[in-house]
Amino acid sequence: MLSSDILTCWQVFIKQEYDFIVEAHPKVIIDAGANIGLASIYFANKYPNAKIIAIEPEQSNFELLKENIAPYPNVIPVQAALWHKNEEINLVDPGLGKWGFMTEMKNAPENIVGDTCHTVEAMTIDRIMNDYHLDKIDILKVDIEGAEKEVFSNALSWIEKVDALIIELHERMKTGCNRSFYCGSNGFDNEWTQGENVYLSRANYLLKHPSA
Repeated sequence: MLSSDILTCWQVFIKQEYDFIVEAHPKVIIDAGANIGLASIYFANKYPNAKIIAIEPEQSNFELLKENIAPYPNVIPVQAALWHKNEEINLVDPGLGKWGFMTEMKNAPENIVGDTCHTVEAMTIDRIMNDYHLDKIDILKVDIEGAEKEVFSNALSWIEKVDALIIELHERMKTGCNRSFYCGSNGFDNEWTQGENVYLSRANYLLKHPSA
């Protein structure tokens, strides 16, 4: 296991960054930026009846993800990047390890510093919901290394279909992430921060920290 995988394992299973209380068990969870699938496995164990869609663009991470989730038939692996358009985009390695791959448009005017690995398919939330016949998303977990700036710049068509949102913001990696996220996610009733994540939920779908 790589050092970045060990850190992720510690965050998910030891520190339990996704340990929260919901009043109703979720039926649909999207894990965007699933890496090697550890958060998806955590959700699958906690909510065995939920459909979990694990989205990861990087090839080696995705191969490990498929191996790790094999015992969990309710986890659906999707090799793609979450984005604001359905198109092919660049996957870039800025040298941050296996958890730190970033995405950018082809021929972007301000390229991310790093080596372009290859192009990947990018998908919007709208397309994912259409492809997997989803009317709503109970929990949307987002850890996409700065691409939240683009994703939440075009959230009007789907944000009201999300009951709870967990996100790690990457303003340090891409300026404008925080502004885009908070503008695009306006309308949630509850908010708190735990570890590196921001948690939002609606009044009719109470999401809270166990200590609250």
